[in-house]
Amino acid sequence: MTLDSPINKISGIGLKFQQKLKKIGIKTVNDLIYYFPHRYEDFSNIQSISKVKINKINCFAGKVLEIKNSKTWKKNMILTEALIEDKSGVIKAVWFNQPFLIKNLNPGDFVCLSGKVLLGKNGLYISSPVHEKTNIGRLASVYPGTEGFSSKWLRWILKEFLEEFKTQIKDPLPEDIIREHDFLPIQEAIWQIHFPDSFLQAKKARARFSFEELFLIEIAVLKERLRLNQEKAPCISLDIKTIKKFVESLNFTLTDAQRKCAWQIVKDLEKSIPCSRLLQGDVGSGKTLVAVIAALNVVKAGWQVAFMAPTEILTKQHFKEVSKLLSPFKIRVALLTGKEDKIISQKMCYATKDGVIPEILEISRTKLLEKAKKGEIDILIGTHALIQDKVKFAKLGLCIIDEQHRFGVEQRAKLIQKSKYLKEKILLPHFISVTATPIPRSLALTIYGNLDLSILDEMPEGRKKIITKIVSPEQRNEIYGFIRKRVGAGEQTFVICPRIEASEPGVVSSWSDVKAVEEEYEKLSKEIFPELKVAMLHGKMKAGEKEKIMRNFKIKKIDILVSTSVVEVGIDIPRATVMIIEGAERFGLAQLYQFRGRIGRSDLQSYCFLFSDSLSAKTRARLKALIRAKNGFELAQKDLEIRGPGSFGGIKQWGIPDLAMQGLKNFALIEQARTAAKKILEKDPELKNHALLRQKLEKFKEKIHLE
Repeated sequence: MTLDSPINKISGIGLKFQQKLKKIGIKTVNDLIYYFPHRYEDFSNIQSISKVKINKINCFAGKVLEIKNSKTWKKNMILTEALIEDKSGVIKAVWFNQPFLIKNLNPGDFVCLSGKVLLGKNGLYISSPVHEKTNIGRLASVYPGTEGFSSKWLRWILKEFLEEFKTQIKDPLPEDIIREHDFLPIQEAIWQIHFPDSFLQAKKARARFSFEELFLIEIAVLKERLRLNQEKAPCISLDIKTIKKFVESLNFTLTDAQRKCAWQIVKDLEKSIPCSRLLQGDVGSGKTLVAVIAALNVVKAGWQVAFMAPTEILTKQHFKEVSKLLSPFKIRVALLTGKEDKIISQKMCYATKDGVIPEILEISRTKLLEKAKKGEIDILIGTHALIQDKVKFAKLGLCIIDEQHRFGVEQRAKLIQKSKYLKEKILLPHFISVTATPIPRSLALTIYGNLDLSILDEMPEGRKKIITKIVSPEQRNEIYGFIRKRVGAGEQTFVICPRIEASEPGVVSSWSDVKAVEEEYEKLSKEIFPELKVAMLHGKMKAGEKEKIMRNFKIKKIDILVSTSVVEVGIDIPRATVMIIEGAERFGLAQLYQFRGRIGRSDLQSYCFLFSDSLSAKTRARLKALIRAKNGFELAQKDLEIRGPGSFGGIKQWGIPDLAMQGLKNFALIEQARTAAKKILEKDPELKNHALLRQKLEKFKEKIHLE
């Protein structure tokens, strides 16, 4: 038997438990050994029963004198009561709806209990305590996702496994790293994380594995960067004359941040290695404009550009915006969406005498794809349709991806074209990812560590700061009156709700009182604002229906749009000046920031009202952070501290282990891991002299996906 042996080959683990373990990702012995606890129950600080403190967590050990189940007459609840005795006295333990305990605890058993001691009608009792028979006088590990089996059972299995397999557990970390950071050796660390002698030892073990996981992530992203540096990309010369002409054609002045970021990108494009850059900026900071400068420079050098966005609404918005910006230049821009061979759009952006942009040319999808393949389209804008096999480019020089960081190695490979210009060598297009999601520096160094970072930290002149307020339920009618006035002045309103449909009657859950789009639309359109034009938008609608609603909202045929989070990304409605966010506590700070960015996109004063039924101090502190934050980056850091990294860009779904996720909050630890990874790869880029580390990295990469 080895660490790679499947669980179903291990005696003592029946089929029922095998299935339950597989549900939480445990398929091998190694998976089980590396399934770490998320907290510990403290059975180490034992006190005598006579010295327990009321309304405090107490821990004591004693003998079970008696135990019985009974039913409460009021709520028909099963009550389990036991009497526990030590040398100093006797106390009652009470559990609710846990009748099985009578089978686990028998008179005469010696048990350790930990829980809050309360004063009842009949004296002191310990309420719903956790109990231990085997971990008396020490910490007991508690594991996540143990529905169907207990942490006790898992500890029992682990103890056997660790004793049997400990000699097979080899340390992937090089000895010099272990010495430099004073880490516990692997076998001791594994034991201490599962069966710690103290909280200090548990902390040391967790710190070691947190570092190890971050170290593996850093090696993975830095190796990808090294791999990209070995690839060839087209050298795009800087056409300063064309760029100056473009900037002069604008009816506004570029910010210093836009100039700096555009310069960073065009200088990257001059190199023969692929540019991989993340262009990050607040909503409304002018990211698309910077991307268009890069695209224009690439097209004028004789290469093509693929511009991809996540939704049809956004691609069509980009199509119109890019076409308008490039109208003074002879650039052929086309739009590609959907799968069927329908009539789609192409725009030939030639300047006209009166400055009017020519009408959209309607051509079939087949014809458009032929044009792209022949190099007769300069900029092709689309959804994921761009990476379908039928889409070919003659000379693809640049990929611009909007709000899609996970468009990475695999998808980029689909856009690779063989070029007759460099003796049939494969050329990798340059790559720019554009995002309005503010990403904390710690995440940028890890998850996006293979991308260079350009930050737009300045807003265009004339934009007023959005007035943001937390609103109590009693002020609702006052806000409705305010909306009526703003709409009367020709302005528009967003109402954001956390979900689409209301709860079914009689079904009670934590979401029962949360506002739903369909319900709120009915209320606002029929009861509150019957005289106004109210519409709703949500993700279950068909693409054509969503597009029609957004188009009508844009041309002011709609006064109030009630929507879910589908408006989070990229929709530009200059006359929208008011936003209500219902159930604001249900959203992360970064997401709230994205919502708010849908207003304040003109020189009009805008207002964002946060409605929350939660009175908790934590909720108010979070929402106040949104009001106080000077920019999105500051807010993202706060969100990271409060909610953890799982709330950013689907990171929770990327397979990153829990300790690495927690480690993403620790900037110093990330820098240590990154420095260590750089040192290793400088001396041994293929990890030929670090076989154990290489093996660990390969297995680690199977479980995570960083693109």
